[in-house]
Amino acid sequence: MQKYSTGLNPSFVREHATKHVPWGPVGYITYKRTYSRLIPDLGRTEEWHETCARACNGLVEIGGLFTELELEDLYRTMFHLKGLVSGRSLWQLGTETGGRIGADSLCNCWIVLCNELDSFSFAFNQLMLGGGVGANILPEHVYELPPVKFDPPVQRVDTPDCDFIVPDNREGWVELLDRVLQSFFHTGKPLAYSTQCVRSAGTEIHSFGGTASGSEPLVVGINQIVAILRKRVGGKLHPMDCADIMNIIGTIVVSGNVRRSSEIIIGHPHDLTFLNAKNWNKQTIPNWRTMSNMTVAANHIGDLLPDYWEPYNTDGECYGLINLNNCRRFGRLADGIDYRPDHRIVGCNPCGEATIEHKEPCNLAEMMLPYILSLKAWKKIAVLLYKAAKTVANFQYSDPVTEEVVHRNMRVGISLSGWMAAPWARDTTKLDEVYRTLEQADADYSKKLGVPQSVKLTVGQPSGTKSLLPYGVTPGMHTALSRYLLRRIRFSSDDPLIETCRQHGYHVEPVLNLDGTPDHRTTVIEFPMDMGDKAITEDKVTVIDELETQKLLQTHWADQAISCTHYFKPGEVDTIKKWLEANYDDSVKTCSFMHNKGHGFVQAPLEPLDEKSYRALCAKVKPITKITDDREIEMAGSLECESGHCPVR
Repeated sequence: MQKYSTGLNPSFVREHATKHVPWGPVGYITYKRTYSRLIPDLGRTEEWHETCARACNGLVEIGGLFTELELEDLYRTMFHLKGLVSGRSLWQLGTETGGRIGADSLCNCWIVLCNELDSFSFAFNQLMLGGGVGANILPEHVYELPPVKFDPPVQRVDTPDCDFIVPDNREGWVELLDRVLQSFFHTGKPLAYSTQCVRSAGTEIHSFGGTASGSEPLVVGINQIVAILRKRVGGKLHPMDCADIMNIIGTIVVSGNVRRSSEIIIGHPHDLTFLNAKNWNKQTIPNWRTMSNMTVAANHIGDLLPDYWEPYNTDGECYGLINLNNCRRFGRLADGIDYRPDHRIVGCNPCGEATIEHKEPCNLAEMMLPYILSLKAWKKIAVLLYKAAKTVANFQYSDPVTEEVVHRNMRVGISLSGWMAAPWARDTTKLDEVYRTLEQADADYSKKLGVPQSVKLTVGQPSGTKSLLPYGVTPGMHTALSRYLLRRIRFSSDDPLIETCRQHGYHVEPVLNLDGTPDHRTTVIEFPMDMGDKAITEDKVTVIDELETQKLLQTHWADQAISCTHYFKPGEVDTIKKWLEANYDDSVKTCSFMHNKGHGFVQAPLEPLDEKSYRALCAKVKPITKITDDREIEMAGSLECESGHCPVR
């Protein structure tokens, strides 16, 4: 019988304490504010060698079957930033919370059909656990919801003499939403609730890090949801009502204003209310709609109305596209129709790379191609990360529907980053070979675990946070926006690093809402970056070049989808339409677009700089190379999506 590791030898981990980590310009800061956990006995947060050890040992604790050599190889892979488990796994593996909650805390994102009231509560719960959630609001699903029969009074009271005292935990907040929905849809009973037990604003949260927001976000959000329900008494919710409720839930999910909610709303191509929901040129947009991407579910390019294209020709937000037909009938395009079919798919995660079923999570890991120097090493790293993701899939989940779908599909998503910075890897025969290696590894490891083989194995993640860690790794399949960049990172305003950044000369300002008003609970810090003289920049490729790259990776790598935000110039809109007319119906699963300039967003996560501006900014700052923390305070949203729309660990 083969012997499997029970954990890394502590002396092996200690050997790495002083070894070099190839951090990028904001790599160490991003790591400390996103993945470093508090070590109570030492009164400080982790350093990278300790985080990698916690994650590797955590995989063994949840049932991972790794030999001693495999576990050490996985550790080296992560330590040297050649490949990483999911950001959520980096944060939660090996913690008490991960063991108590299960795999829900280790997976990035989910999707729900808005066809049952429980979908709202499920989304609330998963968002509060730190994941992102997609919502399918296609009319055929929304109109399965029951009618809004009653108009009960709902109010917060300040005494314990009430119908429900909200417990100071995630489950209590979700139950309050449940009770509101039950009152409006089923019972008609008045609801008076108290938030006296909810911890006050600023209190430290030990399980997920950060500090509590107090009860106000919950109360405000519940009032906003109640207002939407009241408009529909005697009738049914409309698709955009469901979208707004989901977005409002996202605004509630705040811990010290750490935005742990990212959402995608998938709507119908002919729903004009949906198509104009974020068109600020036509109407005032509620701030809560910043919580989600908007994506149109079109199986044929001819389904798109002129309203869909309007933002492309103005300064509006361009909606993404998802072709559910292709998501269901294709794996890799190279393998043809009905090779790894997935007929129950209802949408994708907020970033658009994982095609998933109702209440199913994405389960990701990421390879950094510029740090992998041979095909042999590529295969080895791919298999190690696959085993990590498969181990997470085999762990337990809290929801019975999720438990069934995950353990039936065993879906994983091994991704690539730095594609544009690793020319040696841009060989379709190599992509095919690594993919077949993963298929064989899945057959072998599934047999050892005694579980089904995975329905899908690969994705093209947009990346962001993890690709920021190493130097010179462009996110996912993206080019660099420009060689010199201004990277804006959001922090909770009570983070002591803000003052450190001020002292080091970095520009600091409050985040701005859609209406231009400042939100002083969240702070934006600007970091100048140099992607290096070998960087392939956005101006060196056309939007069609990018679409062709996405198609190539969809053909030879991803059996799920390739996520990429395609930046375009005003004169490229017609060429985009022509490319989609020729390719969309049979070759596209998901895609999204953003204006290269004049996109209307202030404080965009990335802004191109010229060399003179970059050097002027660098002259004003002193790089931060060491952070000693005695508590966990994370960024207000991480950077998993290059577009800045998917701030999920």
